[in-house]
Amino acid sequence: MRMVKMQSINIPSIALGTWSWGTGASGGDAIFGNHLSQEDLKPVFEAAMNAGFNLWDTAAVYGMGASESILGSFTNNRNDVLISAKFTPQMAGGSDNAVEELLAGSLSRLGADHADIYWIHNPADVTRWTSKLIPLMKSGKIKYAGVSNHNLEEIKLAASILAEEGLKLSAVQNHYSLVYRSSEEAGIIDYCKENDIVFFSYMVLEQGALTDKYNAKQPLPSGTRRGEAFNSETLGKLESLIHVMRNIGSKYNASTAQIATAWSIAKGTVPIIGVTKLNHIEDLIKAAEVELTLDEIRELETAAKETKVEVRGSWENPMH
Repeated sequence: MRMVKMQSINIPSIALGTWSWGTGASGGDAIFGNHLSQEDLKPVFEAAMNAGFNLWDTAAVYGMGASESILGSFTNNRNDVLISAKFTPQMAGGSDNAVEELLAGSLSRLGADHADIYWIHNPADVTRWTSKLIPLMKSGKIKYAGVSNHNLEEIKLAASILAEEGLKLSAVQNHYSLVYRSSEEAGIIDYCKENDIVFFSYMVLEQGALTDKYNAKQPLPSGTRRGEAFNSETLGKLESLIHVMRNIGSKYNASTAQIATAWSIAKGTVPIIGVTKLNHIEDLIKAAEVELTLDEIRELETAAKETKVEVRGSWENPMH
């Protein structure tokens, strides 16, 4: 598998997401319509690790600890797993030590003594929360710091706060897909490349809308956030793009999901792909091998732009 350098470690070209693991507030049932247990997911975890996908992305807010607890039951006592966890400012309450306290809770659920990457999940009070990472980085509780859902100005501010203490911002994680390229348009991806920051792209498959499994006649699960975002009308608008993805995929014997993932890798990002089934791991093995040509990348991006579809999450601020 192709690897990506993040300072002193090598990480896989694809990270694995666990947003839909477990149930509860902001969990897999509410967002995705899934009801996945430890028993369902253990074989998925093992297959991923065997294939070399060892970077797992989670957050305390996913199912309010459910995702972390399931992942922790698999990763406990393993030293070959890389953990990406998050501090969500909205969970801080009134505590000024919330970053330390929430990290401790995450590490306890994950059965880990440190987070390989720890993210500030969104830009609520960048100065206040970024500074709270510093003692945790110096003590080794956090190896690499990242920010998620931050715009370019906020990323630069976070980087400067860490730099004042001789520390580095190592990663940025934003929504980025064929139909949502605002981080690229705002200059964030270029800034990351210039400053040796790894850009992680989430919602690369737009929560299933770019997988060719759903369309206007076969919509996403009703009563879920993704079903509301990508309704029948929006899925209809995506059909022309799906057609192009299918055509390009046929050259590589690859699915549209694999083409969307390969595109995000070709753009110099590390996609975070949610995995819930064994065939998802097989998909990622294939996606990591596909190397799109510049012409194919242009064709995909042109088709995506022509759909005029752009769905931003309710939690996201514009990047411009």
